[in-house]
Amino acid sequence: MTSHELIVLGTAGQSPTRDRSQSSYVLRWEDELIVFDPGEGTQRQLILAGVHTSRITRLFITHFHGDHCLGLPGLVQRRRLIGATKPLHLHYADWGSDSIAHLLSGSEIDFDLGLEHHPHVPGATTPHGKFDVTGLALDHTVAAIGWRLEEPPTRHLLPDRLAQLGITGPDAGRIRAEGHVVRDGHTVTFEQVSEVRPGRSFAFVMDTRLCDNARRLAEGVDLLVCEATYLSQDAQHAADNGHLTAAQAARLAADAGARRLVLSHFSERYDDLAPLHAESAAIFPDVVVARDLDVISME
Repeated sequence: MTSHELIVLGTAGQSPTRDRSQSSYVLRWEDELIVFDPGEGTQRQLILAGVHTSRITRLFITHFHGDHCLGLPGLVQRRRLIGATKPLHLHYADWGSDSIAHLLSGSEIDFDLGLEHHPHVPGATTPHGKFDVTGLALDHTVAAIGWRLEEPPTRHLLPDRLAQLGITGPDAGRIRAEGHVVRDGHTVTFEQVSEVRPGRSFAFVMDTRLCDNARRLAEGVDLLVCEATYLSQDAQHAADNGHLTAAQAARLAADAGARRLVLSHFSERYDDLAPLHAESAAIFPDVVVARDLDVISME
């Protein structure tokens, strides 16, 4: 287990198959467990994956087609039934507030679901815990939003630069804490012996045609989870239904400079996923064709 990993719960498109449950994913980000698009069957897949429902900290919804959200009511109710006390943060686009209310209003269980709502304005970036969250509108057949999570950049000391300037022991800690030290009559600043490194980043692009916002979300991310509903031979069907082919997902990752690509959301017409891998790997080499219950490291 790593501190940053993706746990794939379901990889099906609109319809589940014998081997693929409907859409659902868990992102482990240090002490956060974040669920994306809880489709039907999410509770069972969490059990199979060994993920405790009570430990989930956040939920992100991309849109309100049933295969991406109908697991939400049961999941949040389950947390309360088992006595989960920590708040559950629910993230969605601001235009989805009514849909969220409708999803949760069908419950006859009369208790507080413990939700903290975060309706996001598409295009805005807001800090949440250890990372900043950006949501951008995508190009599907209904309103949809993609997500990007990114740690702020941080400065890291450079051991070779410290050694070059003769800064060792307590002085190394002091230059970080105080911003400078005096060495042999010269002031050495923290900036002189450090560099800025970007934080980890993750993008979730689901149910969309190719569009500029999908590329913006994927720009330079460590891990891109992207739909690849169809093969290129079915590209017209993909366009008509607001989806991507495996080749288009790979081109998106390549153009955006992503480090690793995870493909998911496969049409039930494909029993064998090897052709989707071949099609995408010809364009973008570091690609994983996800299968239910896969665990994929972000490290």
